[in-house]
Amino acid sequence: MSASDREILRLAFLKAAGLSDAARAPLPGDASTRRYERLTMPDGATLMLMDQAPAAESPPADPSWTADQRRAAGWNAIARLSAGRIEAFAAVAAHLKTLGLSAPAIPALDAPNGLAVLEDFGDALFARVIEDGADETPLYLAAIEALATLHDAGTPPRILHGPGGDWPLLAYDETALQGGADLFVEWLPRLDDRVSFDADAVAGWREAWAPVVASGAAGASVLAHRDYHAENLIWLPQREGAARVGMIDFQDAVRAHPSWDLHSLLQDARRDVSPALEAEALDRYFALRPSAERAAFMADYAGLATLNEARIIGIFARLIARDGKPRYRQFLPRMWRHLNANLEQPALAPVARWFDRHVPAEVRA
Repeated sequence: MSASDREILRLAFLKAAGLSDAARAPLPGDASTRRYERLTMPDGATLMLMDQAPAAESPPADPSWTADQRRAAGWNAIARLSAGRIEAFAAVAAHLKTLGLSAPAIPALDAPNGLAVLEDFGDALFARVIEDGADETPLYLAAIEALATLHDAGTPPRILHGPGGDWPLLAYDETALQGGADLFVEWLPRLDDRVSFDADAVAGWREAWAPVVASGAAGASVLAHRDYHAENLIWLPQREGAARVGMIDFQDAVRAHPSWDLHSLLQDARRDVSPALEAEALDRYFALRPSAERAAFMADYAGLATLNEARIIGIFARLIARDGKPRYRQFLPRMWRHLNANLEQPALAPVARWFDRHVPAEVRA
């Protein structure tokens, strides 16, 4: 579909929603194929337009597909990503709201065409509020409270219901976890010619990760936002408790290990979180969830955090090398620091030995 045809669809959608007189202001894009606009009404009230053309990405996974079928279908199916489908966002939002958490209301929706009007939570992203001088500790502890609320809800339904229709909540399984880790060995050599991985190295990579992958898949028991960090959380101080944390960008939610969103938040790719704040936040999490067995949980936390950091390094390498987005290079040193620190955990010795053998120290800086 041409850009002009897409604009005709947007205009028709806004007219049907009674918003044809709204002033439209596009928001800056990021690493996805979605685009957003802020809609300002004549009375000054604001809403958000979410625009995700359904055909812009490879298809999401069918729940019945085998691992081989998912690999044949493309990356979204391997990783169990939603391909940006509006109906996924709407179904996850509806579920979050049933738990008393803050997801945007959706006053207008056209799922087949990938268009939605959302409640505007404003611009108080955690990262921005902290940069402007706010004390980060209360915000992070509120984010932990929201996660504890989500996790205390227990195993989520396999099918989520929303205004755009039903959406399957799939498990973050072995294929998805290993597929994410494999982005590292696929894309880092295309960015940095100091490394190369032959078939034996790749086989060793997968063997080293196997216990982490198995444990992560076996522990997939809660709904995971999957991209839970300071640029996807909006501070809503007028609300109470966990509802003060406005959640966005959760359309790729899966059933996953409860540590996943924790390490995404506390070992962030885009901003530094001090070890002291990470420790305080983890203490708060376990205080809110006393039934969690801390030692076993933290072993999985370290392993899955390290896997996620390898995955993100691979994603950033792909964004730089393939997509021509050099700004992601600035985040690589932070990810290497997280990864190197986690590799000191004794349980990750096989992974650490692989890195020592195949990735020179000067690359991991």
